[in-house]
Amino acid sequence: MGNPFDTSGTEVGADGIRRYTGLPQNLLHMLRQAVEAHPERTAVVELGGERVSYRDLWDRSARVAGGLRAAGVQPGDRVAIRKGNGLDWVLAFWGTLLAGGVVVPVNTRFAQPEVDYVVGDSGARYVVEPDAALPDGEPLTVIDQAHTDVAGIFYTSGTTGFPKGAMTTHENFLSNVETCLRCLSLDRDEHLSTLISVPLFHVTGCNSQLLVLTAIAGTSVVMPVFEVGAFLTAVETERISVLTTVPTIYWLALQSPAFACTDTSSVRSLSYGGAPIAPDLVHRIQRAFPTARVGNGFGLSETSSVSTYLPHEDAAEHADSVGYPAPVVDVRLDDVDPTSGVGELLIRGPHVVAGYWGKPEQTAEAFAGGWLHSGDLARIDDEGRVYVVDRKKDMINRGGENVYCVEVENALAAHPAVGEVAVLGVPDPVMGEKVGAVVVPRPGTTVVPAELRAFAATLLADFKVPQFVAVRDDPLPRNPGGKVLKPTLREQTPWTEMQEAR
Repeated sequence: MGNPFDTSGTEVGADGIRRYTGLPQNLLHMLRQAVEAHPERTAVVELGGERVSYRDLWDRSARVAGGLRAAGVQPGDRVAIRKGNGLDWVLAFWGTLLAGGVVVPVNTRFAQPEVDYVVGDSGARYVVEPDAALPDGEPLTVIDQAHTDVAGIFYTSGTTGFPKGAMTTHENFLSNVETCLRCLSLDRDEHLSTLISVPLFHVTGCNSQLLVLTAIAGTSVVMPVFEVGAFLTAVETERISVLTTVPTIYWLALQSPAFACTDTSSVRSLSYGGAPIAPDLVHRIQRAFPTARVGNGFGLSETSSVSTYLPHEDAAEHADSVGYPAPVVDVRLDDVDPTSGVGELLIRGPHVVAGYWGKPEQTAEAFAGGWLHSGDLARIDDEGRVYVVDRKKDMINRGGENVYCVEVENALAAHPAVGEVAVLGVPDPVMGEKVGAVVVPRPGTTVVPAELRAFAATLLADFKVPQFVAVRDDPLPRNPGGKVLKPTLREQTPWTEMQEAR
């Protein structure tokens, strides 16, 4: 069918990048437009908590901004948000921007060493702690930020084991918002609502849900903690019109006995992403949500969320594709294998972030030549659909959470009984992949899987802790250069015969 997206209202700049025209100056202008158009409309609902109008959202965020300024936060300073999903997270986000600051969302599942690294690396002037009250002061509104000013820094784990901060500008955020509105075919004049079941510290929850609904003065219903029963109840009682989440949550919803009694007729748009999805699950979703346009989105923290999207018309027949490039996105392949047509996916567009905070060498490498080198291996068919087939980077995608093998390997190697270790993705029908570790003990020692997992939990976020541990006596298979042959190791390791750790 060819690329189906509307590219009207776009123009190509001198740098060769296509951009949307007519975007707001910054995110705060976008929010202010919603406030002025619909001041009394509900902006945010925290399930089990408050319901806040757009007028109140602005006023309360301005008080947070005033409190931050009183605490010493100046324009350009970073503010780390450690709170979980809820109204306070949203107020901290907008309050930081209204103070002229830069938002640094912190993964709430990070272990303390990881938190300390992000806070220290970003140079955060202020940390919004999980159990602390939000800053409060005289209302403050700094709204003159430029398109190119950095508004947020989303940390994503790097292949070195150290997180990297993706510097996201106002233009990056706004471009992704416009992309989502077009790819999801949302009616900008209708009062729509979304259910945020993924973390707001992720680009999906923040950039492709909260901010997208804010742009059209919609309602964001936020789940503080995911629970499938609450998810289904909210879809019906809150009349959710836009669903975006990871495949795992749809699988859990469809497996729930309560699903058969849930009214889903309000759902107009349903999308998934963040993890591999089985074609059978796509077909089940389409049957279960007959009123929804179903699609698949793909992106990275470095692309502010969405880079490609597979629309409803293609979702069933091409369920293994991540879709077509978004309206202002260019993609191409680098170092293509002439036999398979597979190469590294390169991405260019106004949604690609400004680089990594404080890491000029890694920035130069990852964004060489004006293109983001994604680290994903892909092929592109004759009609422009992108198929991600593997990962060049050593990464596991566990239910939407990226886990880099070397980071886990480094943590496990610190255990005194571990001689060699290799971390692999273990296929899983629900999570896409889970984390598995193959360990060779040091001579004269014994590795107890449960103890090794407990050790890892002191150094890593819970989703990075291996759920499978295989202990072997033979050395790990390696090539002449000393690199572990992971394809061989996958073949040799009988994961299906193991008892999964709980």
